[in-house]
This record gives sequence, structure tokens and C-alpha cells, in this order.
Amino acid sequence: MATPVVLAATVKHTSTLIFLHGLGDTGQGWASAMGALRQPYVKVICPTAPTMPVTLNAGFRMPSWFDLKTLDESGPEDDQGIKTATKQIHALIENEISSGIPANRILLGGFSQGGALALYSALTYPQRVAGVVALSAWLPLNKTFPASKKTADDIPILQCHGDCDPVVPYKWGQMTASVLKSMLKNVEFKTYRGLMHTSSDEELRDIKQFIDKYLPNL
Repeated sequence: MATPVVLAATVKHTSTLIFLHGLGDTGQGWASAMGALRQPYVKVICPTAPTMPVTLNAGFRMPSWFDLKTLDESGPEDDQGIKTATKQIHALIENEISSGIPANRILLGGFSQGGALALYSALTYPQRVAGVVALSAWLPLNKTFPASKKTADDIPILQCHGDCDPVVPYKWGQMTASVLKSMLKNVEFKTYRGLMHTSSDEELRDIKQFIDKYLPNL
């Protein structure tokens, strides 16, 4: 991975938000939006995915957390790529823990493919992180759950999805929510009417409330 975009806390650093961009984007793409949502004690880390050929885009090289072979819900997935990317996210979490921020003060988030990786990384991490914000996303390798789950049942998840999303279909969001709710106790699925594969002011307000709730001031 390239060096992540890091927005340092502006007062004593007690929490960290790690936010993962979508396919073809970079850490810079979400850094200012996340920076505007966080409290001054929250450090923001927006890593950039490695550049790789993406099967879905005819092998064109672009920043991607793992290969996307198809947008068919029953199609093949890049099992090894997802697990390799997850190790990189777990390493970012470990890095924060070793600098003195406990796992329950580290929140993961992401948009689209980044949201998918944030969900998978949080669920397969042995310590419970503060929560996950998954925007326009899905749960990769969902058939491997609940066997792959290593986190606590009460990890808070905020899933946001536009009902007009032409890229990651709304029904994927609904199906992901039902898989998550079958194994976790604190999953909220929010629908945004008319929203396509993007974000909105309403969604950003909901994300801010979630971050403030699960990364409160100490």
C-alpha cells in the first residue's frame, strides 16, 4: 500500500477512524469528508489500495483492495486477495493499538469495495473494534460466516445504501444486512431514497452521529 493520508488529531489523540475508499479511488478521495465529520480527538487514516488489474474492468489497472471478478452475487470472489487486503487492514489496527489506542477506540469505515473490506476486516479481527460504517457495500465471502467471525456479537454496524444504486444493487445491501443481523446484535441498515452509488448530506449526518456515539470523548 502507498503511504496513507493521515489527519492527525488536533487535541489529545484518543480514537482513530480508518476509512477505506472505493474501487479506482485513493485515500485522498474521502479524507476531507471524514476530517469534517470527526471530533478533534479522532485521528483519521485513509489508506490507498494497491494498483492492480481488475477483471471486472477488462483487466485495467487501478487502485483496488482485491480483484473484482463480477457483480453477480453468486459469482466467484477473489478469496486470496480479500484475505491479503484484510491482513493489511489488521496491520493498521495493530499499529494504532501499539501506539496506545485500544481496539475499542478504533472505528473502521469504507465506501463500496472499501466498505466491503471494512466489514470483513472487523468481523475477522479477534478484538472488538469500536464499530463499522459500511456505505453502499456488501459482505465479501459471506458464505464463510458465521464460521469466520472472530469479533464479539455486540460490535456496532451502520450500513447505509441508496435504493437507486446502479453499481452495488440495493438488494445486496439488504441481503448483507440480513446476514449481519443473523449473527450480530447491533446492526442498523439505513436506506436513502433516490441515492445512487454515492453519498449524500443526510448520509454524512448519520455517519457523524454514529462516530460520535461510538467514539465518545473520554
